[in-house]
Amino acid sequence: MSFAKKDYEFLKEIGLGPSNRGCYVNGAWKGSGPVVTSVNPSDNQVIAEVSAASIHDYEEGMQAGFEAAKLWMQVPAPQRGEIVRQIGDALRAKLQQLGRLVSLEMGKILAEGIGEVQEIIDMCDFSVGLSRQLNGLIIPSERPNHMMLEMWNPLGIVGVITAFNFPCAVLGWNACIALVCGNCVVWKGAPTTPLITIAMTKIVAGVLEKNNLPGAIFTSLCGGAEVGQAIAKDTRIPLVSFTGSSQVGLMVQKTVNERYGKCLLELSGNNAIIIMDDADIQLAVRSVLFAAVGTAGQRCTTCRRLLLHENVYQKVLDQLLDVYKQVKIGDPLEKGTLLGPLHTRAARENFEKGIQKIKSQGGKILIGGSVIESEGNFVQPTVVEISPNSDVVKEELFAPVLYVMKFQTLKEAIEINNSVPQGLSSSIFTRKPEVIFKWIGPQGSDCGIVNVNIPTNGAEIGGAFGGEKATGGGREAGSDSWKQYMRRSTCTINYGSELPLAQGINFG
Repeated sequence: MSFAKKDYEFLKEIGLGPSNRGCYVNGAWKGSGPVVTSVNPSDNQVIAEVSAASIHDYEEGMQAGFEAAKLWMQVPAPQRGEIVRQIGDALRAKLQQLGRLVSLEMGKILAEGIGEVQEIIDMCDFSVGLSRQLNGLIIPSERPNHMMLEMWNPLGIVGVITAFNFPCAVLGWNACIALVCGNCVVWKGAPTTPLITIAMTKIVAGVLEKNNLPGAIFTSLCGGAEVGQAIAKDTRIPLVSFTGSSQVGLMVQKTVNERYGKCLLELSGNNAIIIMDDADIQLAVRSVLFAAVGTAGQRCTTCRRLLLHENVYQKVLDQLLDVYKQVKIGDPLEKGTLLGPLHTRAARENFEKGIQKIKSQGGKILIGGSVIESEGNFVQPTVVEISPNSDVVKEELFAPVLYVMKFQTLKEAIEINNSVPQGLSSSIFTRKPEVIFKWIGPQGSDCGIVNVNIPTNGAEIGGAFGGEKATGGGREAGSDSWKQYMRRSTCTINYGSELPLAQGINFG
């Protein structure tokens, strides 16, 4: 059986066909749920069909995963790291094909699609080193002949629910670390990117099979809200990582908290770039273009608010509008394209509704503001002049829409930056050390990512990724994020024959 288009034939190289089973459960491929279609956002034509997960498939996977966790957590951490190393190598071998699939199914340009897969490879490399550094403290005891220490042990199973905009990178942030920490993983990919979920899982499954390990160490499910709700409610899953909107994230958190589980939330962003009057304007404009237009404005770290010092306001704006006019819009797989389609027809409709709302609140469209008539979900990159106090500015419109506003002082700029409910990423362009250290200090940006002279997006994996306030407070990827995937025990050992009590208590 062949694909509808010859351009899709490369998918066979990564184990995909016109019809696919969408669940990897207990080491086998199945899917007893509804048949769903994967759609190319460039023309809204079907790429392939997928048999999605049912609750029965989910339960079978969880039962097998619960048993596999007992084995996997006993494997020494460096040996677990070796498995993750092999996963990274397997991804390297299919980097171009996987990156092309991300571009085809999600809609981001090819360079970004390949970059997303590279991000998982980088996470594999990071996690391999981490597997030899899951260290606990040795703590001095106040009592004679006593020793205190920390032990870090696996949680068991980690649930990962990812979103369409980064359909595989966020899996890498979570799964690579979860696996080296000794946990099994159950992954529910985004409903609209099932082919990426299947292709990624085939890579992981191949490595597990090659090493004679249970397939249930990694369970993968293409499914909708029903599967996500099952993960949130399941007491067998101590930690749930959820990426999505603040609204849905709040519901997930409530459900998980009701059973005393833990949540890692990566939710909405409403990110600002501040350009001071001493900034390198050319550098700043290039950064804003990538931050606002990249991934068609569908990154959680997309720059949505541009704050310009009054002394450079018009100069920056003129240069920015000039580069916006040069943005090539089209097929994300074509060389030179900078702006691909929005992911779904619904997203295109939301863009139109958002523009109407902007206009009703006094926003002035400087460039763009319209959908592009085509079979796909293309819209114009848009720049809007608007007051920072407008209600629409406080919301996240998941599209390439940039709000521009003017400020007079650094204090005012920081207040505007911090005035929205979200707190993910932020950046300032300046050469002054006193401004930089004010910005990254306690009276500066209230975001989880606080940059200087770089865009709000494009974070490296070595740092912890996440934000504050309505962004959810989660931290994933680098730094010491691994600690969230393990259970910490404080252990006090008495190796003497006396029983001195802490705080000098004398009890009989």
